[in-house]
Amino acid sequence: MSSKQSVAAISVVASASMAAMKFIVGISIGSLAMISEALHSSVDLIATLITWAVVRVSDRPADAEHHYGHGKIESLSALGVIAMLYVLAGGIVVEAVSRLREAAPPPELSIIPFAVLLLDIGINFWRAAALHKAAKETHSQALAADALHFASDVMGSFAVLGGYGLLALGYSWGDTAGAIAVAVLISILGIRLGKSTIETLLDRAPEGIPEKAEAIIRSIPGIINVERLRVRMVGPTHFIDAAVLVPRTYPIDRIEEIKSRAAQALNLALNDADLTFTAIPVARDNESVRDRVMVIARNRGLAIHHITIHNLGDRLTVSIDLELDGQMSLREAHDVTMQLEQAIRDDFGADVEVDTHIEPLEPELPFGTDAAPERITKIRDELSRIAANSPIHDIHDVRVRDTEDGEVVNFHCHAAPDMTVVEVHDRVDEIERMLRTTHPSVKRVVSHAEPDR
Repeated sequence: MSSKQSVAAISVVASASMAAMKFIVGISIGSLAMISEALHSSVDLIATLITWAVVRVSDRPADAEHHYGHGKIESLSALGVIAMLYVLAGGIVVEAVSRLREAAPPPELSIIPFAVLLLDIGINFWRAAALHKAAKETHSQALAADALHFASDVMGSFAVLGGYGLLALGYSWGDTAGAIAVAVLISILGIRLGKSTIETLLDRAPEGIPEKAEAIIRSIPGIINVERLRVRMVGPTHFIDAAVLVPRTYPIDRIEEIKSRAAQALNLALNDADLTFTAIPVARDNESVRDRVMVIARNRGLAIHHITIHNLGDRLTVSIDLELDGQMSLREAHDVTMQLEQAIRDDFGADVEVDTHIEPLEPELPFGTDAAPERITKIRDELSRIAANSPIHDIHDVRVRDTEDGEVVNFHCHAAPDMTVVEVHDRVDEIERMLRTTHPSVKRVVSHAEPDR
């Protein structure tokens, strides 16, 4: 049994006991105020029974037919309780007016009704505090409504005591006035409860939550702006729909990481949040020409590298290496190239110069085996010999694999830490070319350069 259900179950027992006690005392002394308060407690008992049943349903997770869970059943149950409260308030007022017209005799006072009311005030105060705490912890509208009922019971009992005080001072209408006061308190309770319930059913955004949620989302690194944000409550859950601006240069996995961090931050701040995250890619003000070209190619599903860009003042030149399937015909490859170049001109302007070098896309080699140890030793010795007069040294971790298309060689090496990337690349590239020259069976060489320690 959940905490919501256990609190609601305890309230059922307390409501039934106090309602029966007040009703018996009210009938025995003929007090309309006491009977009215007993009926009020009876409605609270019914409301508590409904709450106990409702929270069992509202705790169920979302399913195929209820995508947002079952939380709104709590709001519907609250509307039913409000209707019962107004029927009760109207009945009390009608009976009170009837007694005033008929000059009905006042009830007989004794210590018993005062003792019952004081006991009722103590129990209801405890129940209201316990329910309010549970409602706050679980964000349950049904428990919050129940807490408000019991808080009104405390005020109702004080109203009855006030009526008895007037009666003791000699005012015969004191009991009737106490009953009318109970009816007024019930009506005020209905207004308060109805306002919050209707706002929830109409999906009114919880006060302060949209601003808080937007601030949390904006604080996540990588988010440029929040274009739209909507929040609604279903039971204890905050459903947040956010359209967020992100850099268009970010890959999909980076966007997914941003979404995950936003969801975690919202859950931590709001206790229970369900985020719908729509990423809108936009160009940043500081986006470089290279970034823009990469985005254009990526959006067309093309792999490019070695992008060279020159600004000649009156025009821009862009040179790129485009990787295409090596088995594609030149006609097909040329069509793809022209489409890419036109897309670049559409983005930068018709006067941009675009030159594309077509390279065969490196095929995946699904099957390979490690070469014999003596072959690996031979390749390692050859690499060391080639690198002997080069700033590249300490050839190690040499691996050779046989594939259907030839040998693939991987090796690690060291270089001076102050060498530039270009210098290292050129030197290693030279070693790779010489190895393929001396060993034509080598299809590809992959090197990993490390700085000297």
